[in-house]
Amino acid sequence: MTDHGRTTDGHPSTPPRPGSIVACPDGPLLVRGDVEVLDADGRPVDKGRRTVALCRCGGSSIKPWCDGTHKVNGFSSST
Repeated sequence: MTDHGRTTDGHPSTPPRPGSIVACPDGPLLVRGDVEVLDADGRPVDKGRRTVALCRCGGSSIKPWCDGTHKVNGFSSST
């Protein structure tokens, strides 16, 4: 790729899509886009889709993913 937004063969390049992590009020972290999720040993976890919800309440039965338990266990966040 060149510095001018074109590949070496002259075609326009596609810039990488940025990822984001959003803290939902009293809920999970929404991870969107090109964000790599790693396990405790530093190995990549297959997200299976471009947007996933990570548990913050500690009650999910499918950790690290959110299963909605925060709605019934009274989880409250400041962000």
